[in-house]
Parts: sequence; C-alpha cells; structure tokens
Amino acid sequence: MARFRTGPAAGRGRRGHPRFPLRWPVRRGAVRALLGSSVTGDNLIEQPETLLPAEPEVIEALRRADSGSISGVVEAHPTSSLAWAVLADATYLEGRTLESYAYARVGYHRGLDALRKAGWHGQGPVRWTHEPNRGVLRALYALRRAAGEINEQNEFDRLTTFLNGADPTVISRLDQETSTPDGYRATDPAPPTEAFFIRGEN
Repeated sequence: MARFRTGPAAGRGRRGHPRFPLRWPVRRGAVRALLGSSVTGDNLIEQPETLLPAEPEVIEALRRADSGSISGVVEAHPTSSLAWAVLADATYLEGRTLESYAYARVGYHRGLDALRKAGWHGQGPVRWTHEPNRGVLRALYALRRAAGEINEQNEFDRLTTFLNGADPTVISRLDQETSTPDGYRATDPAPPTEAFFIRGEN
C-alpha cells in the first residue's frame, strides 16, 4: 500500500519553499496607483465635464409662460430641473420662501438624477457655458438661496461647495443677475423666464 507523505499544511510551508512562500512581494507603486486620490490625496485622474442634454420643449414652454402658468410647465415636465428652478424663483420673488425652498429641492433632486444619467459620479465640472446644464445649476442656486433665508447654514455651506466645484462662476453670476436694477422683478409679466432666456445668459 502506498504511503502518503505528511508535511506542513498548505500555506504554512518551510521558509524559502517555492510552493509555499511566506509572503508576497508588495509593489508600492501599483498599490498607490490603485488607491488613487481617495487615500493619497493626489488628483491622479481629472474628472470629465458633464454635459446634460438639451430640453427644447421645456424652454419653449417657459418662453410662453407667465408667472401664473409656470406650474403648468412643471406639471408637463416634472423631471426638468430647469422648470422647477423657474418655479422656485417665481415663488421666491413673491416672498414665499418656504415654497421656493421646496420647489428648489425637487429641482435639485431631478438635477442629480439627470447628472447621474449623463455619467456624473458625484464630482467634476458642470459648466454654465453648456446651456443645458443651467437648469440644475439654477436649482442648486435657488436651494442655496432659500436655505440661507431660513438659516439652514449647513445646507447653505454644502451647496456653496457643490456649486463652486461644478462651476465657480455660477454664484457670482446669479447674484449679479438677481440684484441688478434691470433684473427681473415680481411685477414683470414673466419675470423668471424673461431673465433666463433674454438677459444674462451669455
């Protein structure tokens, strides 16, 4: 009868045994490359710009809307962050800050859905110069503005960081748009839509 030779258990071989090495060599460079910026702090891979698709039907509907019919545009296009942002601005101009906050928050979440669908992974540029991006940027700005009004400082700070990471020109651009003497006012026939599509877009 054949005898079986006994020896150390697999994985616990004698020192230097070629079949059972005690440890594997570690290539620090390879590990560093795999970990990337999440651990090392190095920005090894530049994030690509996110480009949202155009919404020509939403823009046309908003062009035709007055301040009393914007909600109808939202009902017809509930996934459009631009439509929600316009509604948030309209209610804010009427002094209805809490409603503006609620509408802007919906626009914010619709915008996140659109960004993820377009390949966004939680960071990277979302430029104002690409016009279809302006809906989500306006919704973010409107939510930040309303958060500041109700003293929600943590959210205000978080949205400031978010907007500056997406496009550092947005906050100053929209601050200027809403504060200039010829900017839209609550008495305009279609205040938000006129400002969005006629003034301050370029």
